[in-house]
Parts: sequence; structure tokens; C-alpha cells
Amino acid sequence: MPASVESDGYELDSESLLGRRKRDLRGFEWRHHTFALRWTRKTLTALLTRVFLILAQALGVLFGLRIRRRGFFFVQTLLSGLLFLICLTALFWPSYTHLPPCYQTLRNQVQRSGYQGRGNIENKKVFIAAVLYDPQGEFASGKWGQALLQLIELLGEQNVFLSIYENNSGREGENSLHALTDHVRCDKSIVSEPGLSLRGLPRVTIPGEETRIRRIDYLAEVRNRALQPLQNGNTTYDKLLYLNDIIFDPVEALQLLFCTNADANGVAHYRAACAMDFSNAFKFYDTYATRDLQGYGIGLPFYPWFTTAGRGQSRQDVLEGRDAVRVRSCWGGMVAFDARFFQGLNPVRFRADSEIFWDASECCIIHADIQSAAPVSEESKVSGSYINPFVRVAYDEKSHSWLWITRRFERLYPFIHNALNHLVGLPRYNPRRTEVFGQKVMDTVWVPGDGEGQQGEVRTTQREAGNDGFCGRRGLEVLVEERMPGQDGFEAIRVPAGLV
Repeated sequence: MPASVESDGYELDSESLLGRRKRDLRGFEWRHHTFALRWTRKTLTALLTRVFLILAQALGVLFGLRIRRRGFFFVQTLLSGLLFLICLTALFWPSYTHLPPCYQTLRNQVQRSGYQGRGNIENKKVFIAAVLYDPQGEFASGKWGQALLQLIELLGEQNVFLSIYENNSGREGENSLHALTDHVRCDKSIVSEPGLSLRGLPRVTIPGEETRIRRIDYLAEVRNRALQPLQNGNTTYDKLLYLNDIIFDPVEALQLLFCTNADANGVAHYRAACAMDFSNAFKFYDTYATRDLQGYGIGLPFYPWFTTAGRGQSRQDVLEGRDAVRVRSCWGGMVAFDARFFQGLNPVRFRADSEIFWDASECCIIHADIQSAAPVSEESKVSGSYINPFVRVAYDEKSHSWLWITRRFERLYPFIHNALNHLVGLPRYNPRRTEVFGQKVMDTVWVPGDGEGQQGEVRTTQREAGNDGFCGRRGLEVLVEERMPGQDGFEAIRVPAGLV
């Protein structure tokens, strides 16, 4: 039976779930954090300078005395110059470290006062949605839960609705979620289920006439469970913030919500604004759902991430240091949406593509649907979706702690990144990238059998293009419904011969 916690007025105890006292949640130790950051930068500068001097002297001894005799004096100069360039870049030309005015103003506003809602002075209504799979209970009882409580306090409890959907996490995960629930003082719907019922999910017929549940249909249903309270309430929300199980800074979440693509008056403008998520200190994670402004997939997953394909506008935005990098779709572990698209008579929801052997992330398709739902205007001719490289999250604490350091060296990468993209053939070709919604297209598709002896087959036929062709690729992954211990939850189905 699902355990559901309705909206209530729980108060924080004197000793919080996360080992902090109530007063610590308000302060967040901003002054100490700022002092530590200044001290670290000063120390890093001195350390790099000292390292450069020592290495330069060592190179002079090793190469000046030995290699010069052999006619290779240029090696010393080359290595010294390279080291000098690395140090200069890290110290004076770092990437995405100098905050735009809106970002700095918001951070100062949070640091200099202690009242609830100080990060949301216009009292915007924010719906926070999250899906958890937490078998050890480490997210709800760890850094994720701590950051979530701080974010709610900064937004103002009266301005927030929190919706968490958790399934199949076991007793430990469920207990941690219930413990976190006791400390959430905003309106909420927190649901924990032992497993998601598969009865209502659509099935497709694959070669061999077996019926299976597609991975994307399952993931879309799970994500939509966290959005269900939007259908039942009477509140009109300004922003929707969707969270993965990530390590994030609550102030950066505020900056994503209220500063991305801000105008001269400090008002943010976007349909969707994505953070950047990292699987380690260098590697961007969410490549599957990310497409550049022309619908191309990204390049190798390190700075500047995007390729020069087409007009290369997304890559150019990154190189210019823009906070709102124009893209066609993104996810990045934390996404802020204009909430109007998820409310009203025809709200958008996560879904899969309709074609069986065309696999596209539900997190990409949601952008296609938002762009299609936007009213026709000059503004709607652009996607309205942005990636914000100032806001970075990670899937473990160690990687997150290194993100502010590794970005200081990023301006050294573009030439290498571009060369390697061409070498490995990125971005991959997508025949549907430029399709227009409603367009009639001749294509090869898989047509299932009729269940009465006629086998499925590949046919060349006319189909109507959808709005999400840029999201997908040939392939199909299905849910493993009776998993063995240690077995993956999804498996790939071989694409029938003849599909292109």
C-alpha cells in the first residue's frame, strides 16, 4: 500500500534530521563559507606561483644542462610556456566564475539577512518535484535532503509545494523519507510505494510477437507521478523545479530559477532552464537528453560540450560565457520550468515517442512539447530552453566539491575538444533532426503482427513527422519485469534488419 503524507503543518524539531540545529538551517554559515572561499583562492594563487617557479628552475637544470647540449633547447621553453599558460588561465581567465549582477545580488541578499523567504522577495509560487530511488536512504537523510530543506526555507515555506514520489526503495529508504517529511514545513505530497504497478502502462509488440513495456514509457510514468498534485490543487504556480538525486547548492537553485536569461530589470525569461550535471569533476552527464539549438547531439562530454556542427550557436554561447546557452533540449539533473505549461486545460506531461524502434528521452521530448505548446509569436520562433553553466550539480559530494576548481582550466580545452569531435565523428547523424511537425515522410518502420499468425515486418511507408524527431535515435530498451538479483532493470532489443 502506498504511504502518502498530505499537506500539514509539521514544525522542525530543535535537533534536525540532518544533524544541524534549527538555527543552523537559517544561517547556512554564509560568512564562514565566503571567508573560506577567499582564503582558498588566495592560497591557490600562491601555491600555483610557487609551483611554477620551482618547476621552471627544475626545467632549467634538467633540460638546460642536458638537452641543450643535444640541440633541444626548445623543449624547456615549450614546457615552461605551457605551464605558464595553465597557471595564467586558472588565475585570470577562468570559465564561469565571475557572476552576472543578478546572481551576485541574489547571493548577497541571502547572505546578509536571515529571514525566511529572503531568496524569493517577490514571493513567486514554486512547485518542486522529485523522484527518488533511495534503497539506502542516503539521499533523504543526507546532503540532498539537507539542501532541499534549505531551499524551501530560502524560497519561503508559504510559497512552496513539495512533491516527492519514491518507489521500490525498501524499508530503509522509506523510513528515511518519512523522517525527512517530518521536517518539511511547506505544503507537500510525499508518496512512497513498494513498487509501481505496471498494469496501466502501454505495451508494444516486439519481434517474436512478445509484448513488453518500453523503458521510456516507464520513466515517463514515474516522473508524471510527482506532477499529480498539480492536477488537484487550486494554486497557480509561477515556476516548476524538477530535481534529480543530486548534490546541489540551494543558492544556485535560486539563481537558476530567478536569474537565468535575466533582462535589465533582473527578471528571468525562459520556458526551461537547466543546470549542468557531472558524473565526475570534468564529465558532463546528461548527454542523452541534450541537443544544441539546431537539434544536434553534443560532442565529447567536457567543455565546451557542444560541437561546431551547423551554425554552432550553442558552442559559441558557451565560449562567450553566457549564462543562458541556447539549446533545443536539456535536463542536467535540475531543471526550472515556466509552470504555466504544466497547468491549465492541456498541460504537458512526460511521454515516450509513438514509434516502437525510435528511442528518445522523455526529458528531451518534454522540451519539444513545451515549444509546440507556446503561443505563436516572435518569441516562440526560438526554443526558450537554456543550459546555465553557472549552475552545476553532481551525483556525489567529492565531484561536486571539485567543480569550482576544474572550471578554472576550461578555457584551455576548446581546440582539443573540437579536434577530438571531428576525430570520433561527433555529433552522430540523425535523419529526423530537421523534420517539421505534421510533415509527410517516406520511411522504414516496424509494423507489428496482428496477433493472429501474421508476423511483424519492416515496411517502407509514409508517416507523419512528430515534433520530437531531433530527440531520438534508432533503438529500443524495455523493462525487465521479473528481475533476478543483480540484473539490470532494462534491456536492449535488437533493431530489426532493414530499419535505417
